[in-house]
Amino acid sequence: MEKQIVERITGSCPSRNPVFREQALERQSQLTKPPGSLGKLEDIAVRLADLQQSHQPGLDNIAISVFAADHGVAEEGVSAFPQEVTGQMALNFLNGGAAINVLATQLGASLEVIDVGVLNELPDAPGLIVQRAGKGTANSAREAAMTQQQLQVALQAGFDAVERAIAHKADLFIGGDMGIGNTTAASALYCALLGLSAEQASGAGTGLDQQGIARKAEVVERIYSLHQHQCGDDALEWLRCVGGFEIAALCSATIHAAQSGLAVLVDGFISSASALCALKINPDISDWLFFSHISAEQGHRKAMQEMNQTGLLDLQMRLGEGSGAATAALLMRAACALHNDMATFAEAAVAGKDDKA
Repeated sequence: MEKQIVERITGSCPSRNPVFREQALERQSQLTKPPGSLGKLEDIAVRLADLQQSHQPGLDNIAISVFAADHGVAEEGVSAFPQEVTGQMALNFLNGGAAINVLATQLGASLEVIDVGVLNELPDAPGLIVQRAGKGTANSAREAAMTQQQLQVALQAGFDAVERAIAHKADLFIGGDMGIGNTTAASALYCALLGLSAEQASGAGTGLDQQGIARKAEVVERIYSLHQHQCGDDALEWLRCVGGFEIAALCSATIHAAQSGLAVLVDGFISSASALCALKINPDISDWLFFSHISAEQGHRKAMQEMNQTGLLDLQMRLGEGSGAATAALLMRAACALHNDMATFAEAAVAGKDDKA
């Protein structure tokens, strides 16, 4: 693989002046509420003040990039939906008819769709970016999912999406996914990088019954066994051998956003697997990641525990597309508004807990 992109995604993140975090904590202590009474909303605001190096953190300009690609492993019967749904749903995104479109409108966020490797090429449309690594990955249950060159293309697609977000002065990046078979790829990554069993990591995906889930777990176990010797503990190699083009793009986007000083709001099961790869490749990005929710997809809660992460929401969502992250972004905006706009005890002439009557 071309050395340049590897060097880019292993570089460090920007240093930060701790004064912004300290002053944000001080402001929280002066707002007209008991200390800690807004719970994680306070933590979100303080973290954003630190990351944005601002006394008034905000999420006015949110960029959403949905990466779409097909998976050769779909031929193993691991999805309740046929493979052509990937392209059909990508068209639905471009036509404004999906959940992520509705949520992006609510946020006033920019939304683009990147074809990183849908089986059948999509027609030109506003909002479509084409950076194809191939016509879907190879079947990872039989061979490596992608070549080194294909991985390079997919990583570059994620890198370039963040470059566009930065050019539009985004203050939060959300990556979404679309790809029939991609929960199988994500499950294999959780097995490889966290030590989860195939049974722990394999869930219903698009709607498998118990028999289908058992078959999926068997396929995940085969994938892991096939590539274990080749990949060892190399996260980038696991990404190449068992991942998907869209998962690789999400991984690169997550890293490059953090390296660029741009906070990332990670979506659910698939995006968390890409974030896991990203953290293994470049642990320096950790502070820049917010995890939006706990997916209803089996294995996600366990994976999040193993990653020492908690989601902002637990709404039994498992759609993908970036929908969980877009929902959580509304909560993060509320956290910023509370931090910036609430009165302090002094401003409101309200006695604090240590003031004498």
